[in-house]
Amino acid sequence: MTPPTPVTPPTPVTPPTPVTPPTPVTPAKDPRRRPRVVALGGGHGLATTLQAARLYAGELTAVVSVADDGGSSGRLRQIAGIPAPGDLRRCLVAMAGADADSTWARAFEYRFPSGDLEGHALGNLLIAGLANVTGNFGEALQLASSLLGTVGRVLPATATPVVLKADVAGTEVLGQVNVSESPGTISGVSIVPPDAPVPAEVLAAIAGADQIVIGPGSLFTSVLAVCVVPGIRDALEARRQANAGARSIVYVCNLRPQPPETAGFTPADHLRAVLGHGVPVDAMITHDPAAPEQLDGIRVVRAPVNRPDGAGHAPARLAAVLRRLT
Repeated sequence: MTPPTPVTPPTPVTPPTPVTPPTPVTPAKDPRRRPRVVALGGGHGLATTLQAARLYAGELTAVVSVADDGGSSGRLRQIAGIPAPGDLRRCLVAMAGADADSTWARAFEYRFPSGDLEGHALGNLLIAGLANVTGNFGEALQLASSLLGTVGRVLPATATPVVLKADVAGTEVLGQVNVSESPGTISGVSIVPPDAPVPAEVLAAIAGADQIVIGPGSLFTSVLAVCVVPGIRDALEARRQANAGARSIVYVCNLRPQPPETAGFTPADHLRAVLGHGVPVDAMITHDPAAPEQLDGIRVVRAPVNRPDGAGHAPARLAAVLRRLT
């Protein structure tokens, strides 16, 4: 019997020569690097800022208020025991991938017109369902983000539901909707519970940001509802101290007062309310040409950042001003 022909073992493949990684470039010495931007707030105002920031940012993170207790968000808070999903949904859609008008983006914004689901946005229901299936609200947002192909991260300001509390004309008012509809002067807002945990990703994003954009949006019930979270306020102050002299924390002022919440407010009143809550600001952007160049030591940047119809901020115009401040 003829013995089998021995099999010649394959010639060993020589591993590729290791490539020496390039020496990291210090951000300050690399003008080509696009900035890391963190935007804080809620509602339509924050969504506009995200649309602007994605035009120039290299990395983009949204830190979103979860104090909303009205409409679809309020109902899902009670049913599912989760932080309010509505503002998070808007930000996810604002950061949707290249095809911002994709089927998923339109589906997330779809609201049921009647029946038991009347008023619910499909995106809110998806986020709530994912949160209950996974048992993790942060993971639910990541899964929703993957459906939309977002260009950055959307993070809740707190890991657990919170309630907005305000002092309105000397009376304590609880709940975002109640605060926004209360007549009388709002002297201060805070959250309940005050020790609500802030996700570690939020604190890391603030610490590593090149620029932090606050607002625009409802001053007390959206913007400050995020900024007065103690963990976030402390992180902003630490970021400012670490970058003394820089214009890295920018407040985008509303275009006009929002009655009754900010009835009669000027840009100066908006800024002083933010500063009065212990929130650090390096510069403020306003469309008001009559605003002074400085307010309480804060640089004021006056620019036509409004849309031609005056109905809101124009993302491209806002992006141009924000880019100059990086």
